[in-house]
Amino acid sequence: MKTCNFDPFGKNLTWEDSVKSLKLATKNSDDGELFFEQRQTETITLDDRRVKSANFDASEGMGLRSVCGEITGYAHSTDLSHSALLKMVPTVQKTAQGQIGNFANSPSEKEKNIYEPFNPIMELTFSKKVKILQEIDDFSRSLDPNIKQVTATISSSTQKVFILRPDGSSSHDVRPMVRLNISILLEDNGRRENGYTGIGGRSNLLDYLKPEIWENAASEALRIARVNLKAKPAPAGIMDLVLGPGWPGILLHEAIGHGLEADFNRKKTSAFSDLMGKRIAAPGVTVFDDGTIPDRRGSITIDDEGTPSQKTKLIDNGVLVGYMHDRQNSRLMGLKSTGNGRRQSYAHAPMPRMTNTYMQEGNENPQNLIQDLKDGLYAVGFGGGQVDITNGKFVFSCTEAYRVKNGKIEEAVSGATLIGDGASALKNIKAIGNDLQLDPGIGNCGKAGQWVPVGVGQPSLYISGLTVGGVSN
Repeated sequence: MKTCNFDPFGKNLTWEDSVKSLKLATKNSDDGELFFEQRQTETITLDDRRVKSANFDASEGMGLRSVCGEITGYAHSTDLSHSALLKMVPTVQKTAQGQIGNFANSPSEKEKNIYEPFNPIMELTFSKKVKILQEIDDFSRSLDPNIKQVTATISSSTQKVFILRPDGSSSHDVRPMVRLNISILLEDNGRRENGYTGIGGRSNLLDYLKPEIWENAASEALRIARVNLKAKPAPAGIMDLVLGPGWPGILLHEAIGHGLEADFNRKKTSAFSDLMGKRIAAPGVTVFDDGTIPDRRGSITIDDEGTPSQKTKLIDNGVLVGYMHDRQNSRLMGLKSTGNGRRQSYAHAPMPRMTNTYMQEGNENPQNLIQDLKDGLYAVGFGGGQVDITNGKFVFSCTEAYRVKNGKIEEAVSGATLIGDGASALKNIKAIGNDLQLDPGIGNCGKAGQWVPVGVGQPSLYISGLTVGGVSN
């Protein structure tokens, strides 16, 4: 089910005219490219046994960029024509007026396909997708008579990109994406609570629509709803926590990952600026950003500047050893791009962004971590969070957490909020489990108004001294 690569050139815009205009736009610049994108997205939602929404969106456009030092000129258009491109050139030329640039070389590495290039939207007909959503609804309701509402969504998309550089070199990629979301509303004695689960990645839609897959997902959504129904208000105070594996890595992503993106460190606005080669975490903490993991949501064959994706070590046994770079910041810092130049679409300029960010597993049995917890929380699910890059302070809400006393997991708690800062949290890691997991494929990351898909992961962690917002004892 492969699709052909995106070819933006035709009678309205030729290769020769594109290269000529790009050379003119980037004259005396340090870097630049012409980025083409074509995207298709389909989302179908069944809510309370009815098709609530069915959306199909198709878009295409191009973005022209010129970079001179720290200044970026950018223009974009939905019109893939020579006349539109010529109108864009004067805008980006202004970045290099009066300058003599030292133009960067094109990426020399050959990219390796991280996923199959195809369009998952075409795998099943619309009616077949609706039928599967109805089967999910019927199955979910059969699990518990107290289920009041089921909402299920199938999303699939394909993004085709083509990147042209002034020397005539080019790179391209076809990026599939699929996702299945299931939400269940459960009632007991007048109290209603939701349970939610989501799965996805860059692979076949059929991989996620097998009965054994969505049945497990629906059962998990129901389990979480049942947990929420029994949850008691969370305690408040400073306490030790054990974080579960997988999705709790979102805390690592927000509290630490953003602070290791190169632009924040070049500008010295990150809490980790000027700490290269120094210990910033407890011994045993090793963190990677890896865009080369097959079929993962955050994986990319090439980044949005044409640089092949790679596995980048950020922290090695507690010591800061790397940042995530795009072309501009790596050049300004005298380093090499790590393939982390990403953009939301053709309408946005690239910047350093994470792909799949995770902590390497340790040697501890995760059960031992819980047994060592005398009075604290075991947190396995997280919702929204915020972080201040300048000082690393974060606030995260727990969607699934349990009170632990004397090494035993007790009642579920609701309303727990974790408060701390990334630098302290890293240093307060006391034990690392041997159960590394990646998230189920649901992550999105926002930065400077741009959203991109990402992955996270971690083993179980024992962290001491985090502030928990809840209900005071």
